[in-house]
Amino acid sequence: QVQLVESGGGLVQAGGSLRLSCAASGLTFSRYAMGWFRQAPGKEREFVAAISRSGDNMFSAETVKGRFTISRDNAKNTVDLQMSSLKPEDTAVYYCAADWTYGDSRANAYLYWGQGTQVTVSS
Repeated sequence: QVQLVESGGGLVQAGGSLRLSCAASGLTFSRYAMGWFRQAPGKEREFVAAISRSGDNMFSAETVKGRFTISRDNAKNTVDLQMSSLKPEDTAVYYCAADWTYGDSRANAYLYWGQGTQVTVSS
């Protein structure tokens, strides 16, 4: 079955950096666009960034633009999220997700989801 497993979360001070990784199995990874979402306590899940099947195209939410970078390695079946200049408001559980098509920022468009990894940014 399809599995998406996130790793790399943790506690970091404001202004610091973290790199999240998502390892995929059970699917032909290169056929899926990938996305990162996050969910803070009491809030809805929100889009962070997405990357096309080939990795040539990507886009991100305005709230993280210039600070977060999404990338993928189709040979390793992984998608990463490099986060820098972290702020306390970035604190959330971060999820990776897979979609047939690229370009959608709606969570309900994504087919497969990981269990999430906690990112906590202290002030």
